[in-house]
Amino acid sequence: MVQAVFVAVPVLSVVLIGLFAGLFFAFSVAVMPGLRRAGDQAMIETMQGVNVAILNPLFALVFLGAPVAALVTAARDAVVGAGMTTVWSFTALAALLAVILITFAFNIPRNNALEAAGPAVDVADPAAVRGAFEAVWVRWNHVRTLLSVLALVCSAVALALR
Repeated sequence: MVQAVFVAVPVLSVVLIGLFAGLFFAFSVAVMPGLRRAGDQAMIETMQGVNVAILNPLFALVFLGAPVAALVTAARDAVVGAGMTTVWSFTALAALLAVILITFAFNIPRNNALEAAGPAVDVADPAAVRGAFEAVWVRWNHVRTLLSVLALVCSAVALALR
């Protein structure tokens, strides 16, 4: 049983980190470039809808599960003295923690400000609301994407070294 956990958790970690990275990647290469083409009101309304829809159990499983699985994997590697595998595992964990920090420091406050603006149809100056949101949110999402991909690569290397 313990051996199965030692095998399953690192695999689960790679899968969850892959989903984690894929989410940010999809926003970087498709969602936000698509919304860039939309009018101000449509962009605000769509992102407000996305910000509500994303708060669901599957998102929570990935957003919280990836760092937990990475932590368990890194701790297991450290306990058994796995050498370079431990370094790769902890690097993956550090990258994920950086993504979470960025999310709470930059992206969520922008999401909250967008919600606080009220329904898109009632926003007096949609261009200003969009301007305060989009460029900063997108820039930090690109950073989250790169860090998430780094975490995925590191966790995959750690898995390969087992």
